[in-house]
Amino acid sequence: MEKTIKQDEIVNFLKKYGFVFPCSEIYNGLANAWDYGPLGVLLKNNLKSLWWKYFITSKANMVGLDSAIFLNPNVWKASGHIESFSDPLIDCKHCKKRFRADKIINDQVKNAKINENSSLESLQKIIKENHIKCPNCQHEDWTEIRKFNLMFQTNQSIVKDKENTLYLRPETAQGIFINFNNIQRTSSLKLPFGVGQIGKSFRNEITPGNFIFRTREFEQMEIEFFCFPQQAAEFFNFFLNEINFFLLKKLKLNKEKIKTYEHPKNDLSHYAKRTIDFQYRFPHGWSELWGLSNRTDYDLLNHQKNSGKNLMYLDQKNGKKIIPYVIEPSVGVERLLYAIICDTFTYQKIKDNDYREVLCLSYELCPYKVAVLPLSVSLINDAKEIYQQILNANISATFATSGSIGKRYRKQDAIGTYYCLTIDFETANDQCVTVRHRDTMRQKRIKISEINNFLSKKMINE
Repeated sequence: MEKTIKQDEIVNFLKKYGFVFPCSEIYNGLANAWDYGPLGVLLKNNLKSLWWKYFITSKANMVGLDSAIFLNPNVWKASGHIESFSDPLIDCKHCKKRFRADKIINDQVKNAKINENSSLESLQKIIKENHIKCPNCQHEDWTEIRKFNLMFQTNQSIVKDKENTLYLRPETAQGIFINFNNIQRTSSLKLPFGVGQIGKSFRNEITPGNFIFRTREFEQMEIEFFCFPQQAAEFFNFFLNEINFFLLKKLKLNKEKIKTYEHPKNDLSHYAKRTIDFQYRFPHGWSELWGLSNRTDYDLLNHQKNSGKNLMYLDQKNGKKIIPYVIEPSVGVERLLYAIICDTFTYQKIKDNDYREVLCLSYELCPYKVAVLPLSVSLINDAKEIYQQILNANISATFATSGSIGKRYRKQDAIGTYYCLTIDFETANDQCVTVRHRDTMRQKRIKISEINNFLSKKMINE
């Protein structure tokens, strides 16, 4: 990489080429909400497909689920979200801005000893003793800290009351837990087995930000892996290695930008026995990318208690009934996509004062595997036949005629297109096209009849 790339450059790049757009832009936008354009949706779908193939369809005893966004509100009571899923909220009385109390403490007090379980009273004391000022107006005039539940509320009828209150799910996991019996019965699964799900989640964050890193609406890719309690440590380590392999070998992220952080026991979520985060060095600093938790039997046990339904597993080997332990690898699609963009977007020096933008995505992730480029307007019809041939093979491709061939190469490099196929004046005579590789810029001639096989082999080799 020739230059250090800042967050603003990435945001502008993604908007310029149609990856990510500000939500509701023609109405001056909606804070911290984003739409995914033609290239963004292709990249997201490729990422989700790669995750699904690696963690679900390529492994034994793994199945999928697509649960509802709205669940019975008792689900969130049993899971602890109504009681515990909150952030400490504080307001500046002077400028009326709202903040997470723990965040402003960490930002202004060096080595502050606070964690997820710190009491509101202890946070209030730290703010007072350290004379913490509002980051916006620099005044020291705060409200009392209070709990702010992160779940979005709505109503299922025209009458607004507690009996009709529903919540947009803050995680996909609970849909798996409440379907444990259905999945185990219909799929005839025996422990250990896992259930994967990709879906939307919603959290009413006090301080979203850093582009698509933290948003109120996002997608999760989660696995709930059910096992015997004595197997929990083994499968925790198994997924620890699998996540590491996926990040470094499948996504090919820079090893120097990834590290792990193990939560101390006094900083664990209410359901967790052990949690390790994979962190990535984003432009805004080191932040959580992928979480791995041992959720023990907390969720199934509480759903059994609150629903009155039997969620125990019968071990046919010894006739004993148990509540399985759960290992949960969970990653946000948008965070992972952002890390991939940060890792692969580069300015490469061609010569003095001449740089090209390149998105060095792996072949599987590329929105377009190939671009078909006729050298002249007179060659467009021939080029379209080749373009359709590629599309008929279900290979993602684009067709471009505008601008010089050099400018078209540069644009395809920028959006991550792996190959460019140039149809020139010799194509009609030798039935060949010129293939240009994005990363090396090397070119070679191949026969038109071999194009689809050439591209398919690349997909297999990836």
